[in-house]
Amino acid sequence: MKRTLLKSIALALSLVALFLIFDNRSEVVRATKVQSPPAKTVEQVQKNIKVLTGMPESQLIPVMNFFAASMGRRCNYCHVNNQGQWDYASDAKPEKTSAREMIKLVLDNNKTMERLKLDPVSCYTCHRGRTNPQSIPALPLALPSPPPNAGGAAGPTPGAAPQASPSPSPSPTPALPSADEIFSKYTTALGGQTAIDKLKSRTAKGTVTQANGSSFQFELTQAAPDKFYLLVTTPQGTIERGFNGQVGWEKTARGVREITGTELSNVKTGNGLFTLLKLKEQYSRPPRVRKDKLGDRDVYIVDGTTTNNQRMRLYFDAVSGLLLRRTTTMSTIVGIIPDQIDLEDYREADGLKFPFTARAAMLEVGNPTSTRTFTELKLNVPVDESKFNMPPAPTSP
Repeated sequence: MKRTLLKSIALALSLVALFLIFDNRSEVVRATKVQSPPAKTVEQVQKNIKVLTGMPESQLIPVMNFFAASMGRRCNYCHVNNQGQWDYASDAKPEKTSAREMIKLVLDNNKTMERLKLDPVSCYTCHRGRTNPQSIPALPLALPSPPPNAGGAAGPTPGAAPQASPSPSPSPTPALPSADEIFSKYTTALGGQTAIDKLKSRTAKGTVTQANGSSFQFELTQAAPDKFYLLVTTPQGTIERGFNGQVGWEKTARGVREITGTELSNVKTGNGLFTLLKLKEQYSRPPRVRKDKLGDRDVYIVDGTTTNNQRMRLYFDAVSGLLLRRTTTMSTIVGIIPDQIDLEDYREADGLKFPFTARAAMLEVGNPTSTRTFTELKLNVPVDESKFNMPPAPTSP
């Protein structure tokens, strides 16, 4: 129970970071390549890893959530919990052995799929939220779509000479705007490049409400280019995270620890000062553009690969130019893991517009959605730089 609670709190921290991404991701990635040590693999950090070897340790929790969502189960289906104490390394449950065999099956199948140049399969391909895959079609089958001229419409008479009929000239399809034009309109809708260039600091307060009813208060302080301090208050205590430009850290009831490697890169990306303001730089090559609907709104979808090798789709309102949705996918050795954020209630603060409400959807069986709401937002205010520094470890009694 305690481990589950800690996972929920950690998820809340990730959601706050996810909702408050205002950092230049391309710069973060370049800095990480130069300054951070190689990311550790899961077997270097966790015990008794047999088939997920070589996977980055940072992907472990998302992959476990992916398994749970695919099976419609929770952690205790495969893992041992003795009176609230988790023993994740234990092989006592036969379901865990079966899971390893199924993971091997997916990995072997995908070698064949790659050879045939087909899309990879995953646990969800067959399970679809069930413990056992459904291999028999459910009856009755759905009716197929009606063919042309169905419903008594008169078709051409067999053997009759075709009759020429005037056909209306097709309406020309309006040309789509380029990705650069969409980004430029978005910048203007937010308040303009001058207002973005003036942004030096930001403070925010608000709440994150999860689907399971849990609610957390947060406070965030940011300073250019990438310094931040995040305080999350939960019924069980406070959690703090910070970065002073050189050192990342986290403080909980367990003590103070330094954040490094891939985790530091993710935390910096989530809590800096400029990413949703600088979108173009996040793509590794010019993205594609298409037009679609999001609910009853016309949207332009900008779709491409980011500098950290993720697929990212941005949904811009065709009228206002504002960003309405952001979806990303993370490729792992067992499948593609998606997440989604819907941005709402844009309000102006000191010349710049920000979404005061954001709704996230992710692969977390017990908590599939969360909502972040700003209650206070201030720009270019003096900040206490000492907040960003790593606090000393508490003295042992």
